[in-house]
Amino acid sequence: MSVDATLRYKFLVAVEGFESNCRRLLWIALVSVLALDIGGANIKAADGLEYLTLVPFALWKEPQCLALKLRQIISAAPPHELLAVTMTGELVDCFETKADGVRFILDAVEQACRTRVCVYLADGSYRSVEEARQHPYLTAASNWHALARFCCRFVSRGSAILVDIGSTTCDVIPLNSEKVLAQGTTDTERLLYHELVYTGVQRTPICGITDSVTYHGQRCAIANEWFATSWDVYLMLGQLPEQPDRCDTADGRPATKAASHRRLARVICADVNSFSPDDAKQMARELAARQACQVGLAIQKVRERCGNQVTACILSGSGEFLARQAIRVLGHQSILIRWEEKVGSRVSPCATAYALAVLTRESVKT
Repeated sequence: MSVDATLRYKFLVAVEGFESNCRRLLWIALVSVLALDIGGANIKAADGLEYLTLVPFALWKEPQCLALKLRQIISAAPPHELLAVTMTGELVDCFETKADGVRFILDAVEQACRTRVCVYLADGSYRSVEEARQHPYLTAASNWHALARFCCRFVSRGSAILVDIGSTTCDVIPLNSEKVLAQGTTDTERLLYHELVYTGVQRTPICGITDSVTYHGQRCAIANEWFATSWDVYLMLGQLPEQPDRCDTADGRPATKAASHRRLARVICADVNSFSPDDAKQMARELAARQACQVGLAIQKVRERCGNQVTACILSGSGEFLARQAIRVLGHQSILIRWEEKVGSRVSPCATAYALAVLTRESVKT
């Protein structure tokens, strides 16, 4: 904690008649926090106020550059007295085990950061870096719990299901106004309980969505190759914006409709001479519907386990539009609570980091 922060706190404590609850609220407002969500493909940072950034970083390609990248992100952020960390990047295949990945990421954080660090675990606790090293499987893939815990405040009665869809995965988490009700803790457990669906709106290969598509009135098997991804689907449909400066696509070419047309053609071993833009849009609509069914199945499984207590679905993430479609497919009449309406649309891509920053500030002890 900085000298200035300590003096501010001592001032609040010294004010005669200052109620403890008021003192705590003011202290929370004065503490500056930066939260990092360190993934395998992106690093997200937020201070829980106005600052947000999402930095693409292929951890599996350049693990040796992680500390430098984190240092750059931290240096570009507003001044802060506490760094909160969560992660999912430990799963990338450059690490022998998840425990190795957790420790590597924590080492990189320590190399990059000069302020106090706390690590958020999947059981909802905060630990020091050294303690987190000793509990690697609770430290691994902990960002979903921070987001779900933050979203508890949106539930007014009964229980709800958080459906958070990002670039790579979808979380389907039951919760109520007081706590997260997930049965799984690790990613493997969450897959078993349908609380994690390994599908997203950017990085999922088409062969992970279906094994065939309709082409000129016939079913056509697709190539089990990384020719195109879900990013191309939603670029073609206009549900994700074109980003000509982003080339982290299946073929290394820009994230544009024209390039997506070419990539989707290859899915059925065709090219743009035999596969028109209309063919690409038709394929994209079919793939989007198929992906919505995958997400909808998981929502249905979690809902059945919760009984009749589910009154709302909380939708968040860059793939919120896919979550809405999945719920429409199910025909459920639950109240839809949109993250964008509660917190703001610009926060959605960095929702996990934002949630962690807010939770961390609220958890500060006086």
